[in-house]
Amino acid sequence: SFLTLTPFLGRTHGNSVTQTEGQVILSEGALLTINCTYSTTGYPSLFWYVQYPGEGPQLLFRVSRSNEKGSNKGFEATYKKETTSFHLEKASIQESDSAVYYCALGVTVAETAGGAEHKL
Repeated sequence: SFLTLTPFLGRTHGNSVTQTEGQVILSEGALLTINCTYSTTGYPSLFWYVQYPGEGPQLLFRVSRSNEKGSNKGFEATYKKETTSFHLEKASIQESDSAVYYCALGVTVAETAGGAEHKL
């Protein structure tokens, strides 16, 4: 049997995530890889969501600088700062994994210290 996996991409305020594949059709038991790269000038938090047919999106997991690996339901991804990538993988996919997969980016902007000088 075959399953269909559909990616999504988006961009906002100069930050972006890109999934290079279009619709992916794989046999059961095959290795799944959905590539996701990101671009940001802040500190990223990266998310993978899954949306099964007839349902709303559900969070699979989140990773960041402090938590570089995420996994859930046999899916996993690693935050790689050097290659700005966050690829979703599953060793052996099943028909029940047919869904739309979303890579998402959240950005924290570094706080800057500010101040004022008061002269008498």
